[in-house]
Amino acid sequence: MSDRTAPAPAAATGGDSRTVLLRGGEVHSPADPFATAMVVERGHIAWVGSEGAADAFTDGVDETVDLDGALVTPAFTDAHVHTTATGLALTGLDLSGAADLGEALALVRKYGADRPGDAVLLGGGWDAARWPGRRPPSRAELDEATGGRPLYLPRVDVHSAVVTTALLDLVPGVTGLAGYHPEAPLTGAAHHAVRAAAHAAVTPAQRTAAQRAALDRAASLGIGTVHECAGPEISDETDFTGLLGLAAEGPGPRVAGYWAEHITDAKGAERIRRLGALGAAGDLFADGSLGSHTACLHTPYADADHTGTPHLDADAVAAHVAACTEAGLQAGFHAIGDAALTAVVAGVRAAAERVGTARIRAARHRVEHAEMLTPEHIAAFAEFGLTASVQPAFDAAWGGDEGMYAERLGAERARTLNPYAALLRAGVPLALGSDSPVTPLDPWGTVRAAAFHRTPEHRISVRAAFTAHTRGGWRAIGRDDAGILVPGAPADYALWRTGELVVQAPDDRVARWSTDPRSGTPGLPDLTPGTELPLCLRTVVSGQTIFDRLNG
Repeated sequence: MSDRTAPAPAAATGGDSRTVLLRGGEVHSPADPFATAMVVERGHIAWVGSEGAADAFTDGVDETVDLDGALVTPAFTDAHVHTTATGLALTGLDLSGAADLGEALALVRKYGADRPGDAVLLGGGWDAARWPGRRPPSRAELDEATGGRPLYLPRVDVHSAVVTTALLDLVPGVTGLAGYHPEAPLTGAAHHAVRAAAHAAVTPAQRTAAQRAALDRAASLGIGTVHECAGPEISDETDFTGLLGLAAEGPGPRVAGYWAEHITDAKGAERIRRLGALGAAGDLFADGSLGSHTACLHTPYADADHTGTPHLDADAVAAHVAACTEAGLQAGFHAIGDAALTAVVAGVRAAAERVGTARIRAARHRVEHAEMLTPEHIAAFAEFGLTASVQPAFDAAWGGDEGMYAERLGAERARTLNPYAALLRAGVPLALGSDSPVTPLDPWGTVRAAAFHRTPEHRISVRAAFTAHTRGGWRAIGRDDAGILVPGAPADYALWRTGELVVQAPDDRVARWSTDPRSGTPGLPDLTPGTELPLCLRTVVSGQTIFDRLNG
């Protein structure tokens, strides 16, 4: 466990003080690979074992749960979430299903007509790369569809947006900001400014409702913890502290909060602590995104004559990492392009020369997304103990020789992206997440995407991906005693209805003995593409049920 001190993830206080016996199912535990029963006492796992041994506990428990064959696993941790934006997407206009530009405009028109009282219309999820013609909606088209009302529509990657003239009118000076394009989606500072104006129109009640909707959705999917990646360029302090407060009221998923503000001294670190953040990390932008042509590359895009947009150089990274390390905080960066990752690695190395490699490793600093990794980057991640907080659904959505990555980079460069197998071989800690609302909250789908990566050489086993999406998220916040069903661990778990359990490997690189049932390796659901994903029946955090399909 890390030697740093930081706030614990926000969660409902108290938990459940009862003793509960679960039996008659399959318990995924390294303590007993054939376990069918589990005892939970005062919010922690007290025992796991066989059905016969469970009889000894029946008279001393407050409740016995008949699992009826259900699978019990640790609850998932989603290591990268934008909670309010996720909730607004759940309750707002979702264009992810629009088949073409015409359908998207029709949905905008209907959404506005159904909400005549909204000060600003909010939506997102559009991806022109999937539409015939590959053109985003123009400002004139959106002005017509909304009847001249303010509208904010970020692209699916949330690094650019199309807006109406009425929203621009709410941001004086926006036309002079970097990233303003009269006839193209806004990026950079112009995008951040219009996003701030749009979100400022959201009332406190709307914001709380959106946060609750997002946390409820997470709970319904077996997610017990989310890492909120907030910051001054993404949301605001009221939003961040309000979310932590909501999570503390419970019941609901735990929230580990990160605030992505660049700091250089102890005063800045203390400000991060006062906000209740675990670190100055998350989406502290070293660059942008591939879809919006703002990820920073060493060589130009295949479909544009530039290399993207750098936001932090190695000196700025070094100052931030050193300040965080000395204060006992986590540092972290959003870095997607290879040039951005080079700047991050160089900066971490410079910070290590200043404060010592051992302290850098102990702090468990993070890099979000980390898509265009080279072998040199991977070696540096391993050397400095950097956690790769990654989103396998990105590859599922945009990978392959015909996907957006190949369009932006060319097929050869695109095939190097998201090299999960190489990261694990090097000993780099992985934490899986969604970046919701960029891609949806979908933990089993995320595990499937890592195990069946579009580039076969980057695939990892289902077991490795599952571990990275459960225990990996806890390790990323400095906890080695959680995300696993063993005595003494927090009772954060989920019950699932699923088919036959298997030990699934992507190919013959995994030893055959480990996939044989006689090996004693705990099984997991068959996630072969096309098979039905497990259905969450109940989610429990610290012994307290936060979602329940078993009892209606």
